[in-house]
Amino acid sequence: MIQKKLDALSQMMDEYRAMPFPNGFRGLDIEDQDMVMLDADTAGYASRVLKGPLPEPSRGGLIRLVGAFEKVLPAISEEYASKYYTHARHVASLAAEIEAVRGK
Repeated sequence: MIQKKLDALSQMMDEYRAMPFPNGFRGLDIEDQDMVMLDADTAGYASRVLKGPLPEPSRGGLIRLVGAFEKVLPAISEEYASKYYTHARHVASLAAEIEAVRGK
């Protein structure tokens, strides 16, 4: 079961990496979140989850990342940026789900 989730995360990451970063979002903060860092953290955590279990402090960081998307997404009105960050949230959420299964 976990292998299917890892395969899905790998596929989602490939799609995510293929998407260009939204115009106008470099240097932009939304809801006290730096949008470039949100993007970088998503890629970083997901890549690490694909390599193996996260250490406990990183699991907490991944959970906080998923929570940040819940604050940020409603504030994004630009269509492509909303699509981009929604996909990023799905990547982060699946990574967190995988970590939750590993933790049991």
